[in-house]
Amino acid sequence: MSVGNVRLNITIPKHLLSALDDLAGPRKRSKFIVDAVLRKIEEEEKMNLEAQLKAGYQARRKENRDLADEFESADLENWDEY
Repeated sequence: MSVGNVRLNITIPKHLLSALDDLAGPRKRSKFIVDAVLRKIEEEEKMNLEAQLKAGYQARRKENRDLADEFESADLENWDEY
């Protein structure tokens, strides 16, 4: 399967098109839009992963705390008193 480009027809407000042309130039709209979409997708995926990690850590909080408490004495063995 080859990866290629696809032509899209999108609608955006006139002021946004003007700002796009000011930043990217009228002949480089596609590249600018592709870069912006890729950046947004990466941002959304990162936020989704962070939310999943946070939920996982919170779900296992008690188990992790109990495990840490169980091995606390072994962790502190042979430590000098402060």
